[in-house]
Amino acid sequence: MPKMKTKSSVKKRFRRTGSGKIRGNVAYKRHGLSKRPQKMKRQARGTMILSDADAKIVKNHMPYG
Repeated sequence: MPKMKTKSSVKKRFRRTGSGKIRGNVAYKRHGLSKRPQKMKRQARGTMILSDADAKIVKNHMPYG
């Protein structure tokens, strides 16, 4: 059987934690930051754990990751 392919976009944007959760970057941090509250920008630093519904979608695209 041929191997399943991993989506290149998912490979670049997400990674799996040791417990199997999906870690990704926080949204709305690219531009237009002057109109965002300081609290939102502070809490959006680094990465976040995806919700179960979103993680399920990402896991379908990374069969071996």
